[in-house]
Amino acid sequence: MRFRHRYWTGTVPTVGQSHRAQWADAAKGVCIILVVLWHVVVKDYLQIDWHVGVPVPGLWGTLGEQFLPLRMPLFFTISGVFAANAAQRPWRVVARSRIAGFLYLYVVWLLIHTAVLAAAPQLPTDRATSPLGLLEQLTITPSNLWYLYALALYFALAKATRRVPRALVLVPAAALSAIAAAGLLDTPGNRGGLYQNLVFFLAGLSLRPQIERWAATASSRRLALTSGAYALALAAMAAAGAQRWFGVWTAVSVLAVIFGITAAARLARWSALSEPLARLGRITLPIYVIHMPVLALLHRLLVVPVSGLDRSVQGLIVLGYPILLSGLVIGLSLAVHRGLLAVHARWLFALPGSRRVGAAG
Repeated sequence: MRFRHRYWTGTVPTVGQSHRAQWADAAKGVCIILVVLWHVVVKDYLQIDWHVGVPVPGLWGTLGEQFLPLRMPLFFTISGVFAANAAQRPWRVVARSRIAGFLYLYVVWLLIHTAVLAAAPQLPTDRATSPLGLLEQLTITPSNLWYLYALALYFALAKATRRVPRALVLVPAAALSAIAAAGLLDTPGNRGGLYQNLVFFLAGLSLRPQIERWAATASSRRLALTSGAYALALAAMAAAGAQRWFGVWTAVSVLAVIFGITAAARLARWSALSEPLARLGRITLPIYVIHMPVLALLHRLLVVPVSGLDRSVQGLIVLGYPILLSGLVIGLSLAVHRGLLAVHARWLFALPGSRRVGAAG
């Protein structure tokens, strides 16, 4: 049986969308913005020769680092929450629509990224430059698209351990996260993210009722407490240089996720802001897979001209450049997505003949 694709436009409500939590979609929207912003900062903004006499570029880099324990752990936690029902389906359904679906997307977009990034060699990012390098990214060391690769593996593991007691799954996953974050495992490329975020996906999947209750009862007082705890943990970790201490990064990421869920739940009460973010959160897949090639081409066009601007002109744009470029990258990614749909290239966004494959949502 063939199923009608329900993903691509983002304008028609998906099946069961009324049952989706607004806060969770808004959280995904924030996460994808943070993903794009981080890539803009480290791969473009900090590569520009800024001669403005003030340390604004360094401040943007420092700010981006403060969200590292939040961005992907929260993204994977929400993905796990949305994956809870899918993981209960029969193996043949999960194997095709999720495991094969995400691997298919990973392979297709890895080939596209490899071709496009070859045209922008100045962009500092992981890329395959040889057949052996491409084979490595296809198998043991995932590329910038590692989120898709991870979801395929995470779904397989979640399905295989669905009857195992929760603690026997979460504790080893947390240990793996702590070991990888402490540098006790070889983690070339994006392998570290693969190891560190499994626990958050599994926690979102197995603790979904508790997470939903936490979000439903979020208060301003809890938001103040969780944000303060996260800020203090970041400050303490930085002051002690404890990023590589066993368990510290994972513990700080747990605090970050608790804060992120609380903040998203409170944000959901402001519909003027949460609704646009939630709409963005429902269409994270095209942004995720398209934004890097778009950024690579923009970097090739902009890095030399912007570096050559005089000091006064650079002073006018240095503060807002990452925000403006992130908005442009997201807008162009969605425009490319719409263009591909218009020419019936839907096979770029879902395994043909399967149910939709979104960002685990």
